[in-house]
Amino acid sequence: MAVDRRHLLQHLERAAKAYGRDLVLPPGKLAPQAAPAPAKPDAPAVDAPKPGRSEPREPTAGHAHPPPPAPAAPTAPEPAPVPTQADPREAALEQLRREVLACTRCKLHTGRRHAVPGEGNPRARVMFIGEAPGEREDQSGRPFVGPAGQLLDQIITGGMGLQRKDVFIANINKCRPPGNREPEPDEVAACLPFLRTQVELVAPEVIVCLGRVAAQNLLGRTEAASKLRGLDLDYHGVPVVVTWHPAYLLREPDRKRETWIDIKRVNRLLGNPEDPRQKRPDAPPDSGQSP
Repeated sequence: MAVDRRHLLQHLERAAKAYGRDLVLPPGKLAPQAAPAPAKPDAPAVDAPKPGRSEPREPTAGHAHPPPPAPAAPTAPEPAPVPTQADPREAALEQLRREVLACTRCKLHTGRRHAVPGEGNPRARVMFIGEAPGEREDQSGRPFVGPAGQLLDQIITGGMGLQRKDVFIANINKCRPPGNREPEPDEVAACLPFLRTQVELVAPEVIVCLGRVAAQNLLGRTEAASKLRGLDLDYHGVPVVVTWHPAYLLREPDRKRETWIDIKRVNRLLGNPEDPRQKRPDAPPDSGQSP
């Protein structure tokens, strides 16, 4: 339908007078309808993602996720721990212990519960040697744990000022003879190399033979213990002191005084006071203060 241009201009003039000329087109002109202006964004516009590129979605309220952590800076690898070399003496004693536990050199292995290799400080200054394990030792696999062993602990602590862990304790034979009898010659011959190796490895400064059987078999002597006590004896250059076996002392407690004399001699050989309650000759003067 044709539009009357004159009527249209008159309508625009009347609208301009009523509402102002800023709201209408200038008189006599027509313009195409303009597209609505885009709303002003609250934040700077972000470039649209390019095709084929995935962009992370913005987290919605209540489901926010922290941004992915930045990759850690490369660090130098930690150095590998340096393996500590085992004490050759301890390793050799351990190997010997395993050989004793598996030993079948003599007939005593057929009736044992446990072999008793011996135990103690591999660098002990004093080594105690007994005869053979008893019933308690056969059950536990440890030397001198019965009543005689408890007395030996008292001798070590009270007579020397040491602890059991400070000394080394072993026996001529590592398996219990039936009925606690003395080891027979063939049994001693089969087992004695174990003891000799232990003495060589521990390298004690003094050896204490507990009783006649231990002294005779270690030293190759035939005298009774009463004759061997007090003699200057040695085993391959190591001083040997012979004293009564603790089991004998339990039967003859009056002999404990003689054992105390023997232990004082051991202390002298070690360079210690005869009585552990005394101070060493080379000890620094007492400051008068408690440690």
